[in-house]
Amino acid sequence: MDKKNFALIGAAGYIAPRHMQAIKDTNNDLVAAMDPSDSVGILDRYFNDVDFFTEFERFDRHVEKLRHENNGQRIQYVSICSPNYLHDAHMRFALRAGADAICEKPLVMNPWNIDALEDIERESGHKIYNILQLRMHKAIIDLRQKIKDKNQKTKANIDLSYITSRGKWYQYSWKGNMEKSGGVATNIGIHFFDMLMWIFGKPQHSEVHLNDPSKMAGFIELENANVRWFLSVDRNDLPKQAVDEGKPTFRSILVDGQEIEFSGGFTDLHTEVYKNILAGRGFGLSDARPSIELVHTIRHSQPLQQKNDRFHPLIG
Repeated sequence: MDKKNFALIGAAGYIAPRHMQAIKDTNNDLVAAMDPSDSVGILDRYFNDVDFFTEFERFDRHVEKLRHENNGQRIQYVSICSPNYLHDAHMRFALRAGADAICEKPLVMNPWNIDALEDIERESGHKIYNILQLRMHKAIIDLRQKIKDKNQKTKANIDLSYITSRGKWYQYSWKGNMEKSGGVATNIGIHFFDMLMWIFGKPQHSEVHLNDPSKMAGFIELENANVRWFLSVDRNDLPKQAVDEGKPTFRSILVDGQEIEFSGGFTDLHTEVYKNILAGRGFGLSDARPSIELVHTIRHSQPLQQKNDRFHPLIG
């Protein structure tokens, strides 16, 4: 397979190294990168000849220049790791530059943004791919197959708990800004909502029970499951076991009282997604739409005041 040329937007971000690793692991080249922050020494770990820009306008001009040169440097893929609210604009840029886009979650902030992106896909002839890496996790694939084989008539009862400690910086950054990140459910919950809908079907009913800047909780009725969910970036929510073991993150999915073990196996999932995309099988706009619609509904729901049995056990 011929090497592909990649550009990357958001090179200084937390998730960017996973994309750099995936580009390297799939034997492709990162030829250009952009980030307003110049703290991008991490690039040297993966590639040694990347043109780097802190100003989008100069990056745009460079990509356009490569597009018109005949030396094989044209950008074929743009990997997007920028803040959530910029994803839409950066995907548009990629397609207009004659490249396919590989974008982190959430793909966009609002469902109607997907409609416009579908139009641009048709106009440009290029594709948008979403990083839905949990769909590549072996434990999740096995669970999906088990549910299919079981074909049970009653809905599964699920407790989803995800606590990932973040310091004070989180609320001061774009991630703590609802307008820029979408809040906790959109920023960190969308991974799990997509995964659960992929396994258990479309949402039929949703409630929000807690909505704070650092934590959210609620209930979703899916076609084949009832889900109580709790998401937090507050280390005070970590269970004693995680604290005692010095672990900053706790993730748990109980399905009918049985723990689904998927604590490991996360590090190479971006590479698996990239392999899928390069083989012509990536997750596109239609795959991303259900989770975008759900988190948009959650984001605009008023929390219920009256407690009921659909409240997650971790809600105080």
